[in-house]
Amino acid sequence: MPARYAEIARVLREGIMSATYPVGAHLPSEPELMRTFGAARGTVRQAVTLLAAEGLIGVRQGARRVVLRNERSQSFAELHSFAQWAHLHGYEIASRVHSQRRRPATEVDCRKLNLSADAQVLEVLRVRSLDGEPVLLERTVYPPFLADEIEQLPADCVSVTESLRERVGTIFAYGEHLIDAVAAGSTDARLLGVRRGSPLLRQRRTTTTPDGTPAEYSDDRYRPDSVTFSIRNSVGENPLHRLPLTPGTPR
Repeated sequence: MPARYAEIARVLREGIMSATYPVGAHLPSEPELMRTFGAARGTVRQAVTLLAAEGLIGVRQGARRVVLRNERSQSFAELHSFAQWAHLHGYEIASRVHSQRRRPATEVDCRKLNLSADAQVLEVLRVRSLDGEPVLLERTVYPPFLADEIEQLPADCVSVTESLRERVGTIFAYGEHLIDAVAAGSTDARLLGVRRGSPLLRQRRTTTTPDGTPAEYSDDRYRPDSVTFSIRNSVGENPLHRLPLTPGTPR
């Protein structure tokens, strides 16, 4: 069962997404929210803080919270899998394996996963859905030490991250993310329900264990109308880095 503040945040988020609270409108005051949900001030503040961290609300002219946006947003301030992020924010998530196969590692696989040239990897294509609509394709490559465990997971396993932690104690601790845009190919278009050639938001990520061992390399492609990425930085801390595209760099 989700924490009370997460449930309150879910209800308010649904109100924002459905335009019950349109962009530019004020959320109810803290006392009003406390009465509506029968919750303590601290619980209400936790819920509001969560929505603020997502970039959905902000403060203008005093303490009243103003709706800033009504898109789903994923922050990179902390490392969460897609399933963990969806559960945290109250979305209904579904997952299914479209295909998986063992194959020889490519040059990119060897570099990203620190493998020898003769290594065999497991490649998995998953379709992820939020609230009943497909929003994400994950093309994930796993190193040999995880291949057997991944193959034993059910095809509709929602959180690979949680399953690996529970089954074998593997923890995904660090992540590197590269973000750009690509055109949807025929498979992307069919599985995401978009036109071929439509722009997709791509996230290439490499995740490692606490000791720095690469555990997965993934090419994730989002429908652009489904999720936005949130980067909140300051003069003191900037988690987002711009990298030049080098001609000939594998994508």
